[in-house]
Amino acid sequence: MNTIGWPNFRSLNQEGIVFAIAVVLFVAAAIGLPGFIDPNNLVAIVRSVSVLGILALGMAVVIIGRGIDLSAVAIMAMSVAWYLQLLNSGTPDGLAFAYVLAGVLAIGLLNGFLVAYADVPAIFVTLATGSFVFGYVRSQMITQDAVPVPQGHWVELLGGLRFLDIPVEVFVFAGLAFLFFLFLRYTKWGRYIYFAGDNPVAARNIGIPVRPMLVLRYVLSAFVALVAGLLTAASLHSINTRVVNSTLLYD
Repeated sequence: MNTIGWPNFRSLNQEGIVFAIAVVLFVAAAIGLPGFIDPNNLVAIVRSVSVLGILALGMAVVIIGRGIDLSAVAIMAMSVAWYLQLLNSGTPDGLAFAYVLAGVLAIGLLNGFLVAYADVPAIFVTLATGSFVFGYVRSQMITQDAVPVPQGHWVELLGGLRFLDIPVEVFVFAGLAFLFFLFLRYTKWGRYIYFAGDNPVAARNIGIPVRPMLVLRYVLSAFVALVAGLLTAASLHSINTRVVNSTLLYD
């Protein structure tokens, strides 16, 4: 507040500005759109953005460390599509999930290795791996664009879970966001991510393992993309691989 009682907008940080804009947009929509503040509509909105929020958590860790991951959406869609294809073809659940998890972590390791040790720009590495994942899985591992969840599978049951009439995806997003907050704020490795992002040369000079930390960030982003894909399949009872060619990444 200044001397005449008006708020001092210069004191707002980036988070404060984004929050203020979100509040203004929410109020404008509540006034201008009939039914916008209906509880069912609000729950539907939050549910629809939960997957995007989970993807953003993985991307945030990469961006804080001065990187970018353009393969996240491809990993999200194609890993789960392959998982569901394996299930529909009769592969045991545990084995199918182990295959998919190993593939996802391998892509994350490849991204991190090429960026950290081969010094290839992250935008080129992740764009290439995202295109490879989409093309290879679509042509060699699945038979259709949309792969359904097997009836009665735990992914289908997960999509029907609610607590206080709120879908489970919302709680998963909130829980992951809280865990990421704790990791980045209160752990040694979380602080290393900030240090390496601020000044990688200085971080390396004081003994921080900059390159291994860079690999870890891309592995974490790939794993988070898998979680987002599973929640998408739980919500829709299928996964549509055409989402890779949509604007989801830019959203």
